[in-house]
Amino acid sequence: MDHYSFAVFPDEDLLDLWPFQYGWEQCAPLHSFGPYVRNHYLFHYVISGRGFLDSNSMDSTSQHYDLEAGQGFLICPGQINTYGADQFQPWKYVWLEFDGMRAAKYLDEAGLNLSQPIYRPTSMEGAAQVQDALLYMAEHPDASHLQLIAHLYFFLDALIQTSSTRQSPRATQLQNFYIHEAINYMEKHYQRELTVEEIANACQLNRTYFSKLFKAKRGCPPQEFLIRLRLSKAADLLRTTSVSIGDICASCGYPNQLYFSQAFKQHYGLPPREWRAKNKVDRNR
Repeated sequence: MDHYSFAVFPDEDLLDLWPFQYGWEQCAPLHSFGPYVRNHYLFHYVISGRGFLDSNSMDSTSQHYDLEAGQGFLICPGQINTYGADQFQPWKYVWLEFDGMRAAKYLDEAGLNLSQPIYRPTSMEGAAQVQDALLYMAEHPDASHLQLIAHLYFFLDALIQTSSTRQSPRATQLQNFYIHEAINYMEKHYQRELTVEEIANACQLNRTYFSKLFKAKRGCPPQEFLIRLRLSKAADLLRTTSVSIGDICASCGYPNQLYFSQAFKQHYGLPPREWRAKNKVDRNR
């Protein structure tokens, strides 16, 4: 029989970093979860026992990892994964789901991403720091919001300081610079036809390397990020203006209105016209 505890963090409209859910679980033998896709970052630390993780890497191929006590694993947004307990030594783990504008940056510093999801500590003393920060959150669901957020930062700091895949600050800064440049370029040119090769050239990077780096840093390919950016700009115009859908479509890089409507509905769940009716800002209030 499984034994577990979890809690949900109240929505506090945080931007930089915030927890969603956290808890611990003593799994039954062969207990598994998935295949599943998460919308946020999810980290598990193995307290005892053994288990496995099957997850897709940056090239969408499945990778298998065997894990034991003192190790952890990261699941990135949009990543298909399955994980399960050993038959004879089922694991107990503590877990944390989190996100925010700085989440990817801190995970980059720890050297954890789609292609390298496994946390292996440089020492068991360091691993204990990671475990303690996570267990505090799991065991104190009624703690103040500031206490819980503080322990999220303690966890990430311990993860960075003790990860065997920790990145050098210089390498991380340079990679972040390239991603910042790429996003700035998309922001300036999203209204016209734009290819990944052009964005890579603007950053003076090889297209293949740029695509892999962008997905590792942002959790999605550059093409998908550009689509999200265009649809976000379109949603802002639908909500705050009376500009026609045809004009919005053209101004956001979609020459075909039917294709725009299909993409918008797939992302927001409603066609543009219906979404505008539900979300239009009333300027008279």
